[in-house]
Amino acid sequence: MDTQALALSLPLIGWAAHSTYLAQKLTAARRDPLTGLRTRAGWTARAERIIRRHRDTVVLLLDLDDFKNLNDAHGHAAGDVALTATAERLTAWCGRQGIAGRLGGDEFAAVIRTDGSPDIGSLTRALHQPLAYAGRRLPLYVSVGSCRLADLPVRSLSDALSAADSAMYAAKGKAGRRGTRTLSL
Repeated sequence: MDTQALALSLPLIGWAAHSTYLAQKLTAARRDPLTGLRTRAGWTARAERIIRRHRDTVVLLLDLDDFKNLNDAHGHAAGDVALTATAERLTAWCGRQGIAGRLGGDEFAAVIRTDGSPDIGSLTRALHQPLAYAGRRLPLYVSVGSCRLADLPVRSLSDALSAADSAMYAAKGKAGRRGTRTLSL
């Protein structure tokens, strides 16, 4: 390769390297560094795509119960273990039928395709398994609210999240902060 061709190709090589770097940064920004789940923006984009493509979908909103007390009593490392375990259990439950995300703090969301009612009871049983931490078994409780999009007058992610949020807070109150509730219209 002559020097003129090399000189002309250097900006292209630099541009390609920079584009690759930016793409990697964007991908990393859409993932929560602790749990590996998609962040709010990344999860929302995927959830909206699933909703558009599949008629029968369910949106779930989850919140760890007494998370502040867990952090205060056992330290932030225990809280990190609780967040990671919740992410792993939720992801396993969703399987290939949906996607889980961490919206922030101790709040998670999921959207799944379903051929009827999903087995949310199996999800809460998995989520409520105690955590192994520092030679102890710590209790973990998660309140779950869900909403079938088919039950809404307008199929939108924001309406489903709002309904699932209401159901989740009803579950917190109804079950002493340890429960599940599905929205019924």
